[in-house]
Amino acid sequence: METGEPAHGRRGWRRGAAALLAGAAGLVVLGTVFVVLPSVVVDHDLAGASVAAQDRLKAVNDVRTTLLQVVGGLVVLFGAYATWRQLRVSQDGLRATQEGYVTDRFSRAVDQLGSDKLDVRIGGLHALWRIAEHSARDREAIISIQAAYLRTHLPWPPATPAAPAGQPESPAADVPINDIAPLETRAADAQVALTALGVLCQNREQSWVNLSITDLRRADCDGLWFPEVNFDRACLEAAGLYRANLTQASLVSVNLRHADLTTAILRRARCVLADLRGAKMVETDVRDADFTETDLREANLRKADAQGAVFRRADLRMADVRGTDLSTADLVGARLTGALASEHTRWPADFDPAAAGVVDADDPGPEPSPLLQPTVTWQAPPLRSAP
Repeated sequence: METGEPAHGRRGWRRGAAALLAGAAGLVVLGTVFVVLPSVVVDHDLAGASVAAQDRLKAVNDVRTTLLQVVGGLVVLFGAYATWRQLRVSQDGLRATQEGYVTDRFSRAVDQLGSDKLDVRIGGLHALWRIAEHSARDREAIISIQAAYLRTHLPWPPATPAAPAGQPESPAADVPINDIAPLETRAADAQVALTALGVLCQNREQSWVNLSITDLRRADCDGLWFPEVNFDRACLEAAGLYRANLTQASLVSVNLRHADLTTAILRRARCVLADLRGAKMVETDVRDADFTETDLREANLRKADAQGAVFRRADLRMADVRGTDLSTADLVGARLTGALASEHTRWPADFDPAAAGVVDADDPGPEPSPLLQPTVTWQAPPLRSAP
């Protein structure tokens, strides 16, 4: 201990001496800059000319003032740079702290999805939704998690074994649609995941989201965005899709019986081999959509925009196409026996609606406000067409 104290004292003395020497050197530099240098500059500029002492002193003071302003400016610049560097360091530290906080919230929210308590799962889904809205780098991962949550919790057809603890059993595939409660009632967590997905898909970067083979009977999708989403072989019977965006969605072999697609957007959607019997598609945008071999019996297509749509071998018997624009649609092999048309229906130039069995009817006039229409709890009327 005693041997260490002299060494410590020597180090302290050396640091003090170094600081003293640095201060002395600084004073020498300042003295040179503000005492010697101004006189040298003035004598150089005068080049030996004789001037009054008062004028020479004024010239020297002017040089000192200029040097002082330069040094002051350098000090200000150095202070600004030091402040900027400190701000950057603080921002980096804050960003690292925030990322750590988001990562912790993300992990806890994902853990909540495996809970056997409904309210805990809903809380986890809402937490992920909030993270995705504030963290662009996590949005794609959260969209994938939500889609996987729906596929695993609501498979179609419903799994026959008992549902996991804390989760209600899904109604069997053959249960009449009028005996099935809305999705938000029978699986509130799944409805939250679906709603979050339909909101976040407005600003997603990945080109494809998979919701195929999913049980979404009586789901509430009003106003949600599902562009380029894969719904192949899913069941959306009696689902509410009012004003939904399904641009370029894949709906191959999907069940959309009695679905409400009023004013929805299905541009360039692929609806091959789909079941849309009794679907409500009033004023729906189906331009360039592909309905090849799709069952559209008793579907309500009033005033829909079907320019460029493909209805090859589609079944449109007893469908309502009053006011529908089919002027550039492909109707090769389509069956239209008993379909209702009005004077406002637009057909392809070479198409004979009478020969196809189309029935002329009065135009229905303005459509009622969707706010006056029933919700997803409405009772689906029985279909007159055979299964």
